[in-house]
Amino acid sequence: MSPDSTAIEETREFEFVLRFDSGADELMDVFRRHSSLSLWSSAIFVGGDHMWRLDHAKGTAEALSAFNEVFLDETRCNECFDVDSCETSRTYHVLDSQETSQTIYTLRREISECQSLPNFIRNHVRKGTVFKSRRTDDEYRWRVLYPGSYPIGDVYDQMESHLREGVSLSVSHITSAGNWQAVERIVAELSPEHWRVLNAAASHGYYERPRAVSVADLASILDEPRSTVQYRLRTAEDRIISQFVKHTL
Repeated sequence: MSPDSTAIEETREFEFVLRFDSGADELMDVFRRHSSLSLWSSAIFVGGDHMWRLDHAKGTAEALSAFNEVFLDETRCNECFDVDSCETSRTYHVLDSQETSQTIYTLRREISECQSLPNFIRNHVRKGTVFKSRRTDDEYRWRVLYPGSYPIGDVYDQMESHLREGVSLSVSHITSAGNWQAVERIVAELSPEHWRVLNAAASHGYYERPRAVSVADLASILDEPRSTVQYRLRTAEDRIISQFVKHTL
């Protein structure tokens, strides 16, 4: 395919994860301390020397308060993966705020010494990329839709060579693109309480075969009534399965 061609034989999805050691990033430490907290993007754009995006945060009131204190601080960078801090300018606007959720608009200027991941990837792939991201615990997970002819492994190698201390990179998958919005639809339907129960269930082996813990065990771990934990598990599983069947089968 020539550099000026717009024909694309195939689109592929590249999913990778940045993991942050404790103390390596102030914002990611907030996610680590608050298991109910999650942040995912609905739109990310890169053009010229700027990146702008819409993100949706969900968590308890306490978690969101801690998140806002760090994320909305315009003196620090939320996107640095290659340096500890940078002098780029950034602006944040909270567009919608509820007790356990909010939507945030970000506009930041890109500089060579501190690039956001979308800008870094765009500078290599050049055209045709679409981005989604999600943050929970110590993970900053990215999904990138890109023209399938591009050697995306080269981008991975370049990212890995630019990582700052305390940050590691791993590939989740490189596949043909599909069901691009399925995860976001499921995320939107689950409350922080659902996420807390699901996270505990997955972390403690509830979904292993044989199960490592019971609902009663999870209730003890979460210090919640057994009936509450069972109800949240059931409703979360019902929503996940119904969305999966509706949008992927």
